[in-house]
Amino acid sequence: MKYFKFLITICFMGLLVSCGGDDDICESGEGTPRMKVSFLTEESGKERTLDSLYVAVDYGSGKVQLGAQTKITSRVIPLRVDTSPYTDIYFRTTKYGEESKVRVNYTTKSSYVSPGCGIKLNYENLTSQLDPPTTNSPVKSIQAGQNFIENEEKTNLYLLF
Repeated sequence: MKYFKFLITICFMGLLVSCGGDDDICESGEGTPRMKVSFLTEESGKERTLDSLYVAVDYGSGKVQLGAQTKITSRVIPLRVDTSPYTDIYFRTTKYGEESKVRVNYTTKSSYVSPGCGIKLNYENLTSQLDPPTTNSPVKSIQAGQNFIENEEKTNLYLLF
């Protein structure tokens, strides 16, 4: 019985000591940043609040629905993290309505962050092109913002509705 208590005590102490530190989790925003998209009114060029926005992204294996958000003035969207030089993003203002396709072209630069976070990608030389809009397309045109992504604070793309 004496050895059993000793074994339990050693196991308990081992569990306490083996708990990870802050370096195990990438929680300080040091991971790969997402692209920030803001919305403007086509006529005036002023910031616009959208009632709803549905976003889908093609990460190389078909469209992935990112869901809807309501009453927004901007949205952050993750880009591809593979070797592809572009990401296709689809925008709709209604659940089953027409969608607009925007292709975002870029070059990537890798940098090591920490053992917990690993490597993050920074996107540079961002250029965007809107597929020719039809009369029912929600996005009428686009404007470039900051042409690199280091963090999620600055707007990289403006959509004009």
